[in-house]
Amino acid sequence: MSAHLDPRLLRAFLAVAEELHFTRAAARLYVAQQALSRDVRRLERELGAELFVRTTRQVTLTPDGERLVPHARRVLQAHDDLLTAFRQARPLLVDLNSPGLETGRRVLYRARELAPEHELMARFESGLTGAAVEIVAGRLDVSFGRYAGLDPALRAGLDHQLVRLEPMAVLLPEGHRLAASAEVPLAALAGETVYAGAGNPRTPEWTDLARVLFEGRGIALAPPAPLAVGVEEFRRVMAKDPQPILAVMGFPAMPGTVLRPLVDPVPLSPVSLVWRKGLVHPALDALRRAAVELGSAESWLACPVTGWIPARDRNIGSASPSGSSSGPSR
Repeated sequence: MSAHLDPRLLRAFLAVAEELHFTRAAARLYVAQQALSRDVRRLERELGAELFVRTTRQVTLTPDGERLVPHARRVLQAHDDLLTAFRQARPLLVDLNSPGLETGRRVLYRARELAPEHELMARFESGLTGAAVEIVAGRLDVSFGRYAGLDPALRAGLDHQLVRLEPMAVLLPEGHRLAASAEVPLAALAGETVYAGAGNPRTPEWTDLARVLFEGRGIALAPPAPLAVGVEEFRRVMAKDPQPILAVMGFPAMPGTVLRPLVDPVPLSPVSLVWRKGLVHPALDALRRAAVELGSAESWLACPVTGWIPARDRNIGSASPSGSSSGPSR
C-alpha cells in the first residue's frame, strides 16, 4: 500500500459511492468520466482492494468499499477544514489576458455572483503563456486561453477545463478590399499577411494557432511587431502599419477597423480555464461552475459541422465533463 494517498482519489471514490453512477459522479466533480474511472482504479490498486462491483446495469459497493466510506469522509473533511483555514480568506487571482476579451470576463462575473462571499481579483497578463509562468510560480492562480499551445513543461504543473470553442474572426482596416464583406472565407485571405502576435513572448500559443490555421492556405504570418502592453498601446502600434489581425468574435472594437467572422471552414479558438495543479479554493470551484453553466446555456462547446480546430487541441483531455473537444479538424 502506498504511504501517501492523494485526496483527489478519495473524492472520486466518495462521489461514486454516493451516486452509485459514474456519469453522475463525474458531472458532480466537473471531471471527465474516463478520468474519474482512472482515479477509482488507481485507488483500488493503492489500497489493494476492490471497492465497487460494476456491471452494465448498476454500480454497487463491495464490503471493502462500504468500510472505506466513513474513513474517506473523515479524511476529506479534515483536509477541507485545513485548506479552508489557510486559503479561504485569500483572494483568488484570475487573469483575463485583456480587459476587452469576453469569455474570461463573463465567467469571472458569473463566478462572483455564485460565490459573493469570496474575493476574485482580476489580472491582465496579456497571454496564457505569460500567465502560466506566473501560475506555476504561485504568483497567479487562474487564467484563460489555449492550453494545448503551452509548452509541455508548463502543462505539467497545470490543470485545465475546456470552457469554449470561440469562433475566430479577422480585424480589417476600413479600407481593406474585404471590409465590405459580411464574412470572410479563409480562401479570400490567400496572399494576405495577417498579424497574430508573432514575437510576443506572452502569447506564443496564439501565434501557433494562427500558424497551423494558415498552413497550406497561402496566408502569411506577419513578422514580429514591437511588444505592446495594454489596449491603448496595441491600437497605436497596429495603426502605424494597418494590416489584417487574427482575432475572435468577441474582440473589442478598434477605431478605423471592422471585425468580420471567418468561414469555410469556421476556425475555433479553444479557450480553457487553467489553474495550478493541486490548487484548492472555493472561488476556483465557483469559476468552474460558472464556466459549465454559461457553456451549457449558450452552447459554448458546440462545434459547427464546418468547424475547424487543430488536432493537437482535440487530443488533449480536460478536467471538464466534456473532456476534450470534438469536431472536424483541418
